[in-house]
Formats: sequence, structure tokens, C-alpha cells
Amino acid sequence: MPANLDGQLVVAISSRALFDFEAENELFEAGDDRAYMALQQQRLDQPAKPGVAFSLVQKLLAFNQHDPLQPQVEVVVLSRNDPISGMRVFRSAAHYGLPIQRGVFTRGESPWRYLRPLKAHLFLSVNEADVRAALHAGVAAARVFPQSTHATTTHPDEVRIAFDGDAVLFSDEAEQVFQNQGLSAFQSHEIQHANRPLPAGPFKPVLEALQRLQQAPGSGMRLRTALVTARSAPAHERAIRTLMDWQIEVDEAMFLGGLAKGEFLREFEPDFFFDDQAGHIASAAAHVPSGHVAAGIANL
Repeated sequence: MPANLDGQLVVAISSRALFDFEAENELFEAGDDRAYMALQQQRLDQPAKPGVAFSLVQKLLAFNQHDPLQPQVEVVVLSRNDPISGMRVFRSAAHYGLPIQRGVFTRGESPWRYLRPLKAHLFLSVNEADVRAALHAGVAAARVFPQSTHATTTHPDEVRIAFDGDAVLFSDEAEQVFQNQGLSAFQSHEIQHANRPLPAGPFKPVLEALQRLQQAPGSGMRLRTALVTARSAPAHERAIRTLMDWQIEVDEAMFLGGLAKGEFLREFEPDFFFDDQAGHIASAAAHVPSGHVAAGIANL
């Protein structure tokens, strides 16, 4: 019987999101993929340094330690790298004790189409075109910023993930009102529709999968989630009621009313933060690992 990933949280990640390949990538971006491959081959026995999403991956995989025969999380490298460079990715993963066994390496071609047979819940990449293609195909995806601050080591037994609301967990229905008609119309719209749940955004399936992971017994790992949104009262109520309708809980909620999110996220110390607004990502990336979700009206 063939292997399958049913029942697992499946995370697909590019090699540059997982490891720091920025120096090598300068050759790749220059169009000299032969020189890039040669450099990676020279460094096969030199483990790459951890990248921005390393902490998130490391902690999620730790959920499998309780019962390796019934893993709850699968991480697959999905990369524009070539197969030779893929050898270094796997060797680097082994060096850090990351049990990553699967990978797809496409040597410059977009790998997003392999998300469908993987049934991936989440795709993390530094390539904006690949992220947009994944989102268009219905897979939650975020562009990782390699210059983001790396996660702290303060919570070694707890995965911490923060999400924006509109166009991330929720659809951009309310964001469209805000963009087209302004703050006052947005507030009135949300008060009027407070009891009607918002449609799902691209990251609802991720939050659902994380909740199942959180409820699984015996892993020794914990999960803490936060909603970090520019909403404020009274528009906060619709967001909360939507989560209640979905029967999904978050541990913290920050309704910041337009305040910069970076310093609040610094205090929460997430392993990763997802937001659709470039300005919020710029604020956050100075403090925490961050990814841009190129979805909704703000990213047309």
C-alpha cells in the first residue's frame, strides 16, 4: 500500500525559507546556475545556517517525537533549487536533526504545482510569484522575508504563531469596504454584520489543522496562537464571533486599531507571523519572523 500524508499537517517550504542560502543565491540571481550548483557541491559537507522559518519547522516536527510511527506533521522541501543543491538541503536538515525525508527540486521552474499532490496546508517561499500561484490555487502561502529577525529561543517547547485577520484568516470582504469607502464605512459595515460570520480566508485551513495538532495527546509540545489585527472595537466583535462559529480558539487576540504591530509581536515572540499588508510586514520583520500573504484587495 503506498504511503500517504492523510491526517497530517503538511508544510511545504523552499530551501531559502528553511536555510540561509542568501550568499549562494547571489550567483543564482545573476543567471549563472552552473556556478551556483558548483558552489553548492563544494559546500555539501558544510551545513547551511538556519533560515527565517527554521524555528517554526523545527518545533512543528517535534510534535512527531511522541510517536514517530504515526507522525502528525510532514515537512516537504519544495524548491527551485537543482537536485545537487537538494543534497545539501537534506544534509543540512540531518545536521540539525530535522527528520525531513521528502523534497521536490525543479532547477529554476516554479514548484507550486506539486502542492496539489502533496495536499499541502501551507507553503512558505521567498519567491513572490510562487506564493501568488499557490494562493490562486487555494493553498495558504506566504512570502518569507530572508531579512526578518529570527525567532527567539525563549519557548523551546511551544510553537507560537500569529495571524492577521482580514485576507488571512478571514476573507477580504471587510477589507474591501475599508479600501473603497474608508474607516467609518468599515466600522458601520462590521457593526451591521456583527452576527454574520466572515467568509474563510486562505489561512483558515491552517488554523484548523493547528487546532487538531494542539488537541492531539502526548506530544510534549504546546501550541499558542494569536490574532493580531488592525481592527478595534466595535469591529472586533465580528472577528471573535467568526472564530466562535468556526469552533476555533486562539490564545491571544490583539485589536490594535491601526497601531504598528511590530512591538506587540516582539512581546508575543512568535515563531512566525502572517499578514497581507506590506506595511505591517515591514514593521513586524524587524522583530519576528514574518511572511507576506499576497491575497485580497490590498495585493491586486
